Amino acid sequence: MDNLSNALQLPWFLYTAVTLLGLVIGSFLNVVIFRLPKMMEQAWQRDCCELLEQAPPDTAQFSLASPNSQCRDCGAAIKPWHNIPLLSYAFLKGRCHQCGASISSRYPIVELCTALLSLAAAVVFGPTLQLLGALLLIWSLIALTGIDIDTQLLPDSITLPLLWFGLLLNLNAVFTPLNDAVIGAAAGYLTLWSVYWLFKLTTGKDGMGFGDFKLLAALGAWFGWQAIPLIIILSSFVGAFIGILLILWKKQGREVPMPFGPYLAGAGLITLFFGDQLTTAYFSFIGF
Repeated sequence: MDNLSNALQLPWFLYTAVTLLGLVIGSFLNVVIFRLPKMMEQAWQRDCCELLEQAPPDTAQFSLASPNSQCRDCGAAIKPWHNIPLLSYAFLKGRCHQCGASISSRYPIVELCTALLSLAAAVVFGPTLQLLGALLLIWSLIALTGIDIDTQLLPDSITLPLLWFGLLLNLNAVFTPLNDAVIGAAAGYLTLWSVYWLFKLTTGKDGMGFGDFKLLAALGAWFGWQAIPLIIILSSFVGAFIGILLILWKKQGREVPMPFGPYLAGAGLITLFFGDQLTTAYFSFIGF
């Protein structure tokens, strides 16, 4: 154990270990992004069947571990050596080894982003408790981003543990004092909750999902109430910019709903790495 602790003090060892771990976790996050919504759907179906006193559908049950991964086109089993992060995609030239069907480029993108963001956290925080917390936050936000893009859902099974872990981590003021974390969690939830109801009462439509409230509450628990205005501003500007690009580029109608979770996640990552500087600049700008 002492040897491992000593090795982690060496920058090159820490950076290499965290980068490789990020690649492996990125591969796992691809599984989470694809399977967790299916697991949720199956759970909802079982609940509905139980409520209606009907037999549940006779379909294979999904979990993060089973069934084994397979090609979505031909059903061929994906061998372990076809799952090596980045390398397998390059070796297979982005195609199924059996039928030659194209494999989504999102898989290596998720792996690469996870590795690079994990490395950035190691560089910024070093071998500290902050690094462990930062890695957990980064991995969770990547998974939430992928799921929200695919399904416009932010699963409670990720957002709520993230909130509670943020509060527990800040018992020792790892990122912010506990008082600020508790107020941040409440302020994060109530802010978007208020916006939701104001929009609904004004237009009669739902402007966002409840998962967005919980994600902002989680970020408030991690970074404190001081970061809430910054996160909202950053996510709103990025969301507006990308929304305009989609309307102009893809001719996407304004009525087409866009997930807000990825923008909150992006703002959370910016806050993780640059939050202190940006928050100080923001409060200085408004004269607070």
